[in-house]
Amino acid sequence: MGGGKLGYHLAQTMLDRDYEVELIEKDKIKCMRLADILDVEVICGDGTEIRVLTEANTNKADCFIAVTGSDQDNLVASQLAKKRFQVKKVITRANNPRNLEALRKLGMDNAVSSTEIITRLIEQEVESAEMRLLASLNKGKAAICEIVVPENAKVDGVSLKDINLPNSSLIISVLRDENLIIPQGDTKIYSGDEVVAVCDGHSQKSLKKILSEKH
Repeated sequence: MGGGKLGYHLAQTMLDRDYEVELIEKDKIKCMRLADILDVEVICGDGTEIRVLTEANTNKADCFIAVTGSDQDNLVASQLAKKRFQVKKVITRANNPRNLEALRKLGMDNAVSSTEIITRLIEQEVESAEMRLLASLNKGKAAICEIVVPENAKVDGVSLKDINLPNSSLIISVLRDENLIIPQGDTKIYSGDEVVAVCDGHSQKSLKKILSEKH
């Protein structure tokens, strides 16, 4: 629901990946333009109305995405999709990041804000200057990061089970001399190892300090 720039690009991306897409937009001019450039059925109407959601076959949808410019409309449509039409996955856009918490408290578990995600990515990059961010997870709340263990590191030659890692972190691979190692508790870490870890935003600083601290 929502035929703005985000809705258009989402629809195009889903089409490129062979998904069946229906698009709801209440602006008639936008509907005509979208129908001309996208190979989708465009339903012209208000997605907060049950009649329009029914016409868009919401009851058959695997996923409903509300990305209009109105947080109120996104909330109403998402609640209808979830409770009335029993859609398993509902994603709700929060234009104002201040509305995120309210949307989640109202049952929108997959409420997302591009502002929040970008902010978290920036903060992760700033706080982890010596780390390389490989991927963002859970709407930016966690990340997969890579760090190269420096020379004379305190962890050089130490078994993984003897390294006091932060609670919200997990080392998932070690690249050593172009050989990939899936680490176990008795796997030793050496200077020069490229360590890949999953960690939340709060544990990145601690993990970086533990792996890069020198004698």
